[in-house]
Amino acid sequence: MTQIMETVLRDAHQSLFATRMKNAHVLGGAPILDRVGFAALEAWGGATFDACLRFLAEDPWDRLSEIKKAAPHTPIQMLLRGQNLVGYRHYADDVVEAFVQLAAKNGVDIFRIFDALNDTRNMETAIRAVIKAGKRAQGTIAYTTSKVHTIEKFAETAVELMNLGCDSICIKDMSGIIDPTSAVSLMTAIKKKTGLPVQLHSHCTSGLAPMTYQAAISAGVDILDCAMSPLSGGTSQPPTETVAYVLRKSGINTDLDIEALNEACEYFKEARTHYESLINPISERVDTRVFSFQIPGGMLSNLLHQLEEQKKLDRLEEVLAEVPRVRADMGYPPLVTPTSQIVGVQAVFNVLLGKYKVVGKETKALIQGAYGRTPAPIDPEFRKKVLGNQKPIEDRPADHLKPELPALKEKYGNSAFVKRPEDLLTLAMNPDVGMRFLSGQTKAESV
Repeated sequence: MTQIMETVLRDAHQSLFATRMKNAHVLGGAPILDRVGFAALEAWGGATFDACLRFLAEDPWDRLSEIKKAAPHTPIQMLLRGQNLVGYRHYADDVVEAFVQLAAKNGVDIFRIFDALNDTRNMETAIRAVIKAGKRAQGTIAYTTSKVHTIEKFAETAVELMNLGCDSICIKDMSGIIDPTSAVSLMTAIKKKTGLPVQLHSHCTSGLAPMTYQAAISAGVDILDCAMSPLSGGTSQPPTETVAYVLRKSGINTDLDIEALNEACEYFKEARTHYESLINPISERVDTRVFSFQIPGGMLSNLLHQLEEQKKLDRLEEVLAEVPRVRADMGYPPLVTPTSQIVGVQAVFNVLLGKYKVVGKETKALIQGAYGRTPAPIDPEFRKKVLGNQKPIEDRPADHLKPELPALKEKYGNSAFVKRPEDLLTLAMNPDVGMRFLSGQTKAESV
């Protein structure tokens, strides 16, 4: 039986309006969604943690625990960036273990764990911590296309994730570029090699996702990621109500409460009206150029905001054209947080300031191997040009990181702003943004 996971509380608004949905609308909709009968609600992780602190002046930990109270009958799922957690760098193993433990305690039932480079060495600590916490670990393959990415390689990654203890596999097509044939081939290969349930996540950016979902349904996909129709389409997911209808017409019993589903649609239709000023029309259009530049939904909406703030939106086409060139230079990483930001920022630098005239520190770290093993080897001459005589990192990057919690406790343990273990982890994720929030300096942006 194919089930549906609902993304409206996380990826849908991350894709369409830069993760700005406020707690009032999240918590107002959660009880309605809880009655529908979804396989899970994706409600936390990704950019929600940072956006809550930075833009909304809301505590992400409180959001999680309140969602769990508001939707007690539906598993709560989060997106976890492996060793990056919900931040933008690798954290030491002790921080990863503590973060997972607290996320589980506050309400996460299913952890979708991925690594931007599909380097399973960067996922093993998080997977182990999830299993220790008694929760479900979903191993994730960041889907992309390049001369080095094949169905066989992806399936081998799925086997590695199974061997680490994952109980399901997600094909995460963050750019909306997986076609029906490739999706069925990859899903079939994963099921054959692992025997695990397979979940498909895609975006409507290229226009392919609805057709790909239909093919996946026919081939027996276990779960599809969808978004309530008011926040679907464009750089978001296919509409929940439409996919549910297709499933019913295909004779697949979804066990969804249609009355609650319609009520949720009306609720988020009204909620969306509060964020219209944040939605760039470009984010809602089909753009087949994504087959080339492969920018995921959340990255595209953020990139638009960044260029607008710099009054350089007229250079967007040049930046999009530069993205695949930068990606090739960096070993064809899948474009998903944080590699999407790294490649995107470097593409902006290249267009506005000149080709590698300015190289971001994150770009250097990626090229050095601090984020893990890139899908293709990086050209030695290019690496030397960027890094000079710095040696590349070839083993697990986190093995180079000392435990971080002791220093955090020593620095912030007596702070009046740190009232619970969660606050310490907030500071670990982003010290500056976290301290501004915990000290009451952050003001919610007006929409």
